[in-house]
Amino acid sequence: MTSGDLPHTQSVPLPARSLLHRGRPTARWIIRHWWKVQVHHAERVPETGPAIVAGNHIGVADGPLLAILGPRPVHALTKLEMFDKAGAFFRASGQIPLDRFHADPSAVKTSIAVLRAGACVGIFPEGTRGPGDFPRFHHGAAYLALVTGAPVVPVTFFGTRDPGAGSSSVPARGTRVDMVHGEPFWVPAQPWPRTREQVAATSALLREHMVAQLQAAQALTGRSLPGPLPTADPDEGMTSASGRGA
Repeated sequence: MTSGDLPHTQSVPLPARSLLHRGRPTARWIIRHWWKVQVHHAERVPETGPAIVAGNHIGVADGPLLAILGPRPVHALTKLEMFDKAGAFFRASGQIPLDRFHADPSAVKTSIAVLRAGACVGIFPEGTRGPGDFPRFHHGAAYLALVTGAPVVPVTFFGTRDPGAGSSSVPARGTRVDMVHGEPFWVPAQPWPRTREQVAATSALLREHMVAQLQAAQALTGRSLPGPLPTADPDEGMTSASGRGA
């Protein structure tokens, strides 16, 4: 598809990329000197062209790891609240602000523009941090795949949150962290108009694929997920507008 197909993205500015590209070597050095990170099957991310990198979401470190330690720089959809705290940094590092509580056409169009430019978008279909086994699964990744034809590469995180710890916790220095890339999920680009039923059906297939890749990652690493968040955690039970397209 071309940028002239709906949604129109010709006039959508692309996120900044200089810090995302230039800062990765230093950021990787810092992360690898803090945690024992193992990246598995990085070759499953296409070397060129658009790609949607979709991760399970268990801890606050998942987003930075997705953008920094993957084989390619990733423009990750990042909750708007993070921009309230450090907006200049997140914008300079090329991340895409997402309003999780309302439909966010700006985030959707920016993501599509990034993919149409041949770059990578990162997304967490669960919409918020949690147990990491997809108890909720929003439709944004499937929608982006249907619009652009870009493959969805699952990423499973282990070790970025300790069992019983809160959503904003980080593991201790020296903790082993595994980041496992799964087999890509492909779906042909669907010309406009795309129906809600098409998006929902594709999203169901994608969730099934990501659950299977999660199980494969568990078998590969011997790792377990941390389990649910504490019931008093502010992210527990939180809903996300990403089900409506981002």
